[in-house]
Amino acid sequence: MATWESFAAEAPRLAAAVRARFTAHRHHVLATLRKDGSPRVSGTEVVFHGPDLMLGSMPGAVKARDLQRDGRFALHANPGDGSMAAGDAKLSGRAIEVTDPEEIAAFRQHGVPPGPFHLFRLDLHDAVLTSVDGDELVIELWRAGSGVQRFVRR
Repeated sequence: MATWESFAAEAPRLAAAVRARFTAHRHHVLATLRKDGSPRVSGTEVVFHGPDLMLGSMPGAVKARDLQRDGRFALHANPGDGSMAAGDAKLSGRAIEVTDPEEIAAFRQHGVPPGPFHLFRLDLHDAVLTSVDGDELVIELWRAGSGVQRFVRR
């Protein structure tokens, strides 16, 4: 598992492309695991904060309860207009709830409204960027500590 910063250090070009997909639009799709193990998808926003990629949630939201119980997640960047011009980005890993009051206060200074909220740091396992280049489908996969693999399909 890795911070966003360590992903960017290991795979700078891929991390920049994935980050561009997550900053191009505000809303993305988060997949979590329900108590019975079945998948749940929820809308979410993410924020690049220091060395980390973070997400927040309203108090008691089902996605927050899912992540508190089992931190495994998958996150799909909003694909935009569907053209695949900048690629389709996905991340997976483990969300870790931030409970330190000082760290939450520092995060709040970046525009978080008053009131309680859940804050999660995303510990990354992998990142995927899928794009179209001419008549080829190009898949770039980064796994923490393993570098980038590139797959091409025609």
